Amino acid sequence: MTILVTGATGTIGRIVVDRLLRAGQHVRALTRDPATAALPDGVELVAGDISGAPAALDGVDRAYYLAGLLDPDPGRAAEQAGAFAGQAVKSGLTRIVTLTSVAVTIRRPGSYEMLHQAEQAIEASGLEWTHIRPGEFAINKLDMWGDSIRTEGVVRSAFPDALGVPIHEADIAEVVAAALVQDGHAGKAYSLSGPQALSHREQAAAIGEGLGRSLRFEALTYGQARSSYITAGMPYDIAEYLLGYQAEYAEEPPPVLPDVERVLGKPGRTLTQWAADHRADLTQDS
Repeated sequence: MTILVTGATGTIGRIVVDRLLRAGQHVRALTRDPATAALPDGVELVAGDISGAPAALDGVDRAYYLAGLLDPDPGRAAEQAGAFAGQAVKSGLTRIVTLTSVAVTIRRPGSYEMLHQAEQAIEASGLEWTHIRPGEFAINKLDMWGDSIRTEGVVRSAFPDALGVPIHEADIAEVVAAALVQDGHAGKAYSLSGPQALSHREQAAAIGEGLGRSLRFEALTYGQARSSYITAGMPYDIAEYLLGYQAEYAEEPPPVLPDVERVLGKPGRTLTQWAADHRADLTQDS
């Protein structure tokens, strides 16, 4: 069986590729630059992007589709998803697994409309579909707090008591891979979270535990937090987007969701485990 992976060089895509290879699948990766893809041996590399999908889809049985994130204009998410699904139908593909966001379920303006429309376009194609809707990515902590953890051993946040349920990227990828290769997932949408609801103070402690060292926590104002994100290299709109979520979660904590364990048959990885897995990213070179 041949499985196409879009976004194969991204955070989730790379792990999806790895898990599919472990499962004995033939993986075709769609990438703009095969020369720099640095994917494992055995992966079939196809140069191009979604606009060139017909060639990439030839002979493919199933596909992983990264919705709304492969075009510089996110407003085109539905159009892009519909075009991809239409090409997939013509090529004979039977199953598509789409990565969107839990924003679809909480109906947050902007991302909700964009990704909901993309999901609807996939569903309208007649393909066997599964939607994967992760919440907060634990790996976003690298952009938010990575520099201060490495250089100062400190976590700073404008919402110290806001709860979050950050999910390890490997759990997202493993749910995607399961939906691609296993039966029983057709027509289902899985909303994913980490296994623990933790305040930002508690997240700092959990990360410190994973690193084997204590981290300090410092509360910031909203403006200070935004400035710290931008100083760390985060675009202004992304900084505002993340802070907006944090403000919402301070008033309406997100729930711990059961779908990771339902699909994988085991609890999701903790934030402490995530930090241990990213020790090199969170430790200053000596």
